[in-house]
Amino acid sequence: MSKSIRIHATGGAEVMKIEDVEVGDPGPGQVKLRHRAIGLNYIDIYFRQGMYPQPLPFTPGNEGAGDILAIGKGVKDFKVGDRVAYCSAIGSYCEERLIDVKTLVKLPKSISYEQGAAMMLKGLTAQYLLRQTFKVKKGDTILVHAAAGGVGLLLCQWGKALGATVIGTAGSPEKCAIAKKAGAKHVIDYSKEDFVARVAEITKGKKCDVVYDGVGKATFPGSLDCLRPFGMFASFGSASGPIDAFNIGILSTKGSLFATRPTLFTFAADRKLFDKMAKDLFRVVASGKVKIPINQRFALADVIKAHEALAGRATTGATIIIP
Repeated sequence: MSKSIRIHATGGAEVMKIEDVEVGDPGPGQVKLRHRAIGLNYIDIYFRQGMYPQPLPFTPGNEGAGDILAIGKGVKDFKVGDRVAYCSAIGSYCEERLIDVKTLVKLPKSISYEQGAAMMLKGLTAQYLLRQTFKVKKGDTILVHAAAGGVGLLLCQWGKALGATVIGTAGSPEKCAIAKKAGAKHVIDYSKEDFVARVAEITKGKKCDVVYDGVGKATFPGSLDCLRPFGMFASFGSASGPIDAFNIGILSTKGSLFATRPTLFTFAADRKLFDKMAKDLFRVVASGKVKIPINQRFALADVIKAHEALAGRATTGATIIIP
């Protein structure tokens, strides 16, 4: 039996219940995995609320790291005892689970279980944003909203490592200080300052090549006003609520802009690309250029508190659950 968080009806954090669940044996193409650490991400809240409908009941969570306990028929590239990590596979809030090997990557010795659980979803999100959605290069100016958050801190560090000038926004002086320490050359406290005006001031009117926006409603359409002609608006989340009634014509009036809403699930669907992305992430973390700040740890039984802290913007960096 495995202690697991189960959701029988979508809603607030209180709908998550801890239960004993029979795991069983792995089927073809599967392994049985014992978690050492579990990642907590904002997308978990969307699943819990029903924004991404799942058959009920279900176990939330999309990310984790641990050891393989058993392998199913046809599994060739993994063996019992392998250290592995994964993302984009719902059901991680548990001690043990069955999981398809197509979602797994082997953890290098240089990466801990906690790092693996904390960085797969956020790190691979940063990878596709910086290295594929808009290929950041030396001399670019990038704007990162929620720069003290899990993805934001990685975007700041990695963006700086790529030679970009990073402008970060955050909602308090403390969070601005965290973003600056992570590599943002300029920080804007959007609870007190007009970030559009500050971006124009910082860039002397030239504005940014790309805006990475995981906030959504509260930063739109201001984000578009921070872009130079032909700039890219890359939306990857909606922590403040979804963007309503997007009018594509606004892109022409604000400078022939580009706008995109990519998701990690699409990138991860291609196994070769997924492996390449993971290797790129592991390389930059192992080099020390990008550090994985794990600033909060919660027990599995305290998952309600974890969700409340995340939703209340009371967390910085990465948060993990220890089963």
